[in-house]
Amino acid sequence: MRLLLAVFLPGLACAELRSVTLKEAIELALRQSPELFMARLEEQKAQLAIREARDPFRPKVYAGSGLAYTSGFPMSIEGSAPSVFQARGVSAIYNKAQNYNVARTVEQSRAVAIDTQIRREQVIYQTVLSYLEAARWARLASNVRQQIEGMQRAVEVVRLRVQQGRELELTARQLELSLAKAKQRLLVMEQEQDQSEAFLANLLGFGPDDRIRPATDAPLGLAAPESESQAISSALEQSRELKRLQSAILAKELESKQHLATRLPTFDLVAQYGLFARFNNYEDFFRRFQRHNGQLGVSVQVPLFLSAAARAGADQAQIDVSKLKTEMLQTRNRIALETRRSHQQWKRNEQAREVARLELDLARERVNVTLAKFEEGRATLEELEQARFQEQEKWIDFYEAQFAVERAKLDLLRHTGDLLAGLP
Repeated sequence: MRLLLAVFLPGLACAELRSVTLKEAIELALRQSPELFMARLEEQKAQLAIREARDPFRPKVYAGSGLAYTSGFPMSIEGSAPSVFQARGVSAIYNKAQNYNVARTVEQSRAVAIDTQIRREQVIYQTVLSYLEAARWARLASNVRQQIEGMQRAVEVVRLRVQQGRELELTARQLELSLAKAKQRLLVMEQEQDQSEAFLANLLGFGPDDRIRPATDAPLGLAAPESESQAISSALEQSRELKRLQSAILAKELESKQHLATRLPTFDLVAQYGLFARFNNYEDFFRRFQRHNGQLGVSVQVPLFLSAAARAGADQAQIDVSKLKTEMLQTRNRIALETRRSHQQWKRNEQAREVARLELDLARERVNVTLAKFEEGRATLEELEQARFQEQEKWIDFYEAQFAVERAKLDLLRHTGDLLAGLP
């Protein structure tokens, strides 16, 4: 209960806007993510299942009483002679089927641990992507606000010229329409920013009214493998999904062996003690009465035939192994294809970013030229604001291209298993 409160109390606090760095966001996600918390609970259950599977090999002692009144020959009560007090101890010494069961449970626990690692990487990926999304919308909204400020100045100037009869009313209306569209665009971006910040807060374990705002909108500078072949090799080598399938195959093979091992003998250590009473007529039917009685020995059971259920269980497990091996081959091919696609997408996006940067440089140069003409009286304020508007549009295109590059690199690092190592 204390652990649950420690995880979820931050989300119950009063709503607020928090500004965090990417490193802080990842630390919060790993500490407070509900999805990761549930995965850790599953891992604890798997560890307890190992203890349960090993239980037959741990000595067990039972104590009680078989107290009963005897008339005639002393018969047994639940397999034991009537006694005032009795104790019994039992422990498996050799049970190959149970040994395989323990090994299978350990392998299943390993698969659950791998699944926790997969969820951990997924939480990190979602956190970084949501952080990039929130920073992206904040940056775009800032650019559109600058566009709106320039357009408002242009509208005021054109309206003044319309009143002076130096400009057509149609020109003013066209500018006002463009201004209204820009404000509508800004509203959409602000809503997207709010939703991204709310989603990021929820991902980090905070309440629905909280907001997480990125502390910086600078590029992350993710480090991705340059070579396509290197990326594919790393993805196949470090894939948690493939490791989980390998663990599942091994667990099914152990399950098959467990079924077949039921034809082997089992040995159990057995110890008993009984405190007898004279009123159970032992002296009347046995030559000698002894109050304290005990025995220590080994119980041996030798199956004569392998049961049909065991054979069917073993065959079913082998069928599952064949299915898992086929799935593993398909998964390897899919991982290789997705990694190649992500690497190629990253390279395409880098080319697109370079084009966007060149267009931005050209737009900035046009602003400088128009500004110089404006200061010399050879350009109007409307022309200057139009040049600045186009510059902001190119900034938006460049930021979008930059976001596409960062996202493609993020996808590539998720496939190669180098997500944490690639973060700055």
